[in-house]
Amino acid sequence: MRSRNAYLALVVAVLAGALALRGADPRPVARLRLLAFDTFQQLAPRTYDPNLPVRIIDIDDQSLDKLGQWPWPRSVMADLINTLADQGAVTVGFDIVFAEPDRLTPSDLVNRWPPETTLATIRRDVAASTPGDTAFAASLKRVPTTLGFIAVPKLGRKTPQAKFQERAGVTSSGDDPLQFVPQYETAVVSMAQFQAAAQSSASLNWLPDADQIVRQVPLVIAVGKKLYPSLAGEAIRLGQSATRYHLVASNAPGETSLGHKTGISRVEIGNVVAPTNANGQLWLRFTRAEPRRSIPAWKLLAGLVPREEIEGRIILVGTSAAGLFDLRTTPLDVSISGVEIHAQAIEQLASGDYLHRPDFIIGAELVMIAILGILMAAFVYFAGAAWSSVFGAASVIAVVTAAWQAYIKLGWLVDPVYPSLTITALYLGTNLYLHLKTEGERNQVRRAFGQYLAPSLVEELARNPDKLRLGGEMRNVTLMFCDIRNFTSFADGKSAEHVTEFLNSILSPLSAIILDHRGTIDKYMGDAVMAFWNAPLDDANHGRNAALAALAMQNAIDHLNEQRTSRTANGNEQPIRVGIGLNTAQCCVGNLGTEMRFDYSVIGDGVNIASRLEALSKVLNFGIIVGWDTVKTAPDLAFLEVDFVTLKGKAEPLRVFALLGDATYATSHEFQRLEKAHLPVFAAYRDGRLAQCLPDLAQARKVGGIAFATLYDRYVASL
Repeated sequence: MRSRNAYLALVVAVLAGALALRGADPRPVARLRLLAFDTFQQLAPRTYDPNLPVRIIDIDDQSLDKLGQWPWPRSVMADLINTLADQGAVTVGFDIVFAEPDRLTPSDLVNRWPPETTLATIRRDVAASTPGDTAFAASLKRVPTTLGFIAVPKLGRKTPQAKFQERAGVTSSGDDPLQFVPQYETAVVSMAQFQAAAQSSASLNWLPDADQIVRQVPLVIAVGKKLYPSLAGEAIRLGQSATRYHLVASNAPGETSLGHKTGISRVEIGNVVAPTNANGQLWLRFTRAEPRRSIPAWKLLAGLVPREEIEGRIILVGTSAAGLFDLRTTPLDVSISGVEIHAQAIEQLASGDYLHRPDFIIGAELVMIAILGILMAAFVYFAGAAWSSVFGAASVIAVVTAAWQAYIKLGWLVDPVYPSLTITALYLGTNLYLHLKTEGERNQVRRAFGQYLAPSLVEELARNPDKLRLGGEMRNVTLMFCDIRNFTSFADGKSAEHVTEFLNSILSPLSAIILDHRGTIDKYMGDAVMAFWNAPLDDANHGRNAALAALAMQNAIDHLNEQRTSRTANGNEQPIRVGIGLNTAQCCVGNLGTEMRFDYSVIGDGVNIASRLEALSKVLNFGIIVGWDTVKTAPDLAFLEVDFVTLKGKAEPLRVFALLGDATYATSHEFQRLEKAHLPVFAAYRDGRLAQCLPDLAQARKVGGIAFATLYDRYVASL
């Protein structure tokens, strides 16, 4: 009863902690939720519809190349707006702030000329021309335009003209929206001359998350005590020729806020009703960056844009030029222009394709966490780790699936991450508790029965017998057999301690080399060791690693011989030699044996071949003999084909290679000379025409020297 109460207390503590943490919603928790929402958009982004009435006039790098550096003269901007008006644009919005007078107005430039009489007439004519700012202000009146401003906490100089607010006002119902929307003290605004000419002013602000990814855009902000719409909202309003701009907040008629100030739920702009989060931000459902959305500014001014691309459309003017630094990161794109984000917001408002987190979603997520957590705790306690893991996996899959379906079918953003993490944490915590409790009980068994039963029987009582299972799998492995040559003569007449010490001094460094090259030591067989690669851990380069291990083992033996010679007085200590066979083949690898005793080992025909190759190394007098399947895995090493043998039960002869060195040696002049001399001789031997190539054999003997003498004697003996 006590343990059950302790378990229940643990479950309650974990669930209460998880719910409290979600209520606090620290940045790491919010970050994980946003990553899940980003993933949904990456898997199923909004599809771009070219028929939506939004186009961008893009001040791109090519436009800067053709029309000059930014800022352009205001006369150029006036020409741009006049062209849009002539081609029938419904409204034009600027993702640009015109805060300073035009520095490129001709009348200002001529005042900087030297006061020479010859220039007086030109100066007078230019000074009489229309200033660029005046032309730009006049063009703003030809089409309904919205000038952007950037609201700032303290560094701005003034507040925007509230022209739309003065005419119709941003109305609201329910709680005062000023307490919910983003608050700013001042703003960086366009010149008063331009604001007076334009139809309205709108906010260009957005609030990127902590990772600087833009996921939402505010439809309304506050500067001082006045509400201002966003560029996207104003573009939609002017596009409808609407005057209605209404905010619905908590405790408005029809809202089920139960007296709580839960924030803004939607913004109504003419006939458009946009769901928002509590502070009036619109979740953006992005398409990927779409070139069809933008028109380069130079093409418009050059008259290269068809009228149907402008007529009847909402036009935004902004920049994608890298040097103007108006680039943003979205869940779908590392870098897109800021004006494109405004355009995508307008597309959503026009199409009604929204993302939304309804007010009840957070409560529903908390209830889901509590229910699944209680069920998980019950499964762990009554069904055990295996079935509870099945339930946990099924729960996570169900949560993710439900969140995905809500996104696809309803446009709802439901968090699948935090409930999944809570279920996982509860699974791990409860299983750890039960595991520690079980281990305590096992220790009690050991203490209680240790004096009465054999240790092996006590352990059998204390552990789970299901962990002792037989089984194997077929894997492509590289096998090694390494044998110490003439070990019997070394051991003859020596004590057991001396023999053991001598054997360990050889096998220890060889074993270390095998392990360093990702090999698995299978067993020691007296003066021999068997090893294999690519099991139990995957090794994509197992053949090459085995070959390099064999070369390193040969080097280690040479070093050991040098040490033994230096320790003897006469320096004629008999050198140690080893023979190594390598073969790559499909074999059965796993726990092999009986329920009472088993080893992780390898069996198969490839094992026998590796053993046969090791035996051939002594016959052919080469240190390392390798099969063809291993050679294919490391073609850059110094292999030479030296023989072929037909094994019992095999129709095809086994190709036999000697491994003479690493990749560096394979490219050396010495090896290339040896290869050039040897290969014709081997080809003649293989084809049964060695008698016709005795001069080549003599040359090969000369190049190969004593190392190849035994091999070539074998060739001659075959005649």
